[in-house]
Amino acid sequence: MTAEDPIKVMKQKVGEAAAARVQSGSIVGLGTGSTTAYAIQAIGDRLKSGDLKDIKGIPTSFQATVLAKEYGIPLTTLDEVDRIDIAIDGADEVDPQRNLIKGGGAAHTREKIVDALAVQFVVVVDSGKLVDKLGSTFLLPVEVLPMAVTPVMRMLEKLGGKPQLRMGVKKAGPVVSDQGNLIVDVKFDSIDDPEALEKTINNIPGVLDNGLFVGLADVVLVGDIQDGQPVVREV
Repeated sequence: MTAEDPIKVMKQKVGEAAAARVQSGSIVGLGTGSTTAYAIQAIGDRLKSGDLKDIKGIPTSFQATVLAKEYGIPLTTLDEVDRIDIAIDGADEVDPQRNLIKGGGAAHTREKIVDALAVQFVVVVDSGKLVDKLGSTFLLPVEVLPMAVTPVMRMLEKLGGKPQLRMGVKKAGPVVSDQGNLIVDVKFDSIDDPEALEKTINNIPGVLDNGLFVGLADVVLVGDIQDGQPVVREV
């Protein structure tokens, strides 16, 4: 067994634990990211086996759409439903109050729309994502209209941040979101009031949304490796 295998199994277990909370007849928000991908797979497996029936998914990204189709999950849109029963999504950081930083996959704007509408928002992470204070290990993503990048970055600097335009990997130029916008990643020395900072940044003209998710998470499922074995706990 390679060193990476326990991590993969742990992510699968967390995804399966979240998928087990989905009930037949539900509208399900399908998040983005590596751990959430296992949840989407597990939901598809439950549908295929007949353990789960009559559900529809609302994807938060192109990635989630592709995975849902691959695993046979019927999809719908916010125009066609009056509720979302449960949303399953990952996070890049989780603080003790269950506030989050999301957006490592540049999908946080759609994720926030879907996750905020859900009756129950379940977060799936590994223990390395738990922090005492948001911004400790991860930059804060901000989705910005292309024409406004320069003035928005100036405003973020005035707020005490160190902004940088996210550049593509194996692609020339910047990362482009599913909405056709750019991502500015901001380093703050300390995010003492996530709720106030979320609102302040979103009030900057040209900003669509930022990766602070305050007061939205209902359940956080954390995967860990203990004595070489994957375990899942709820916080």
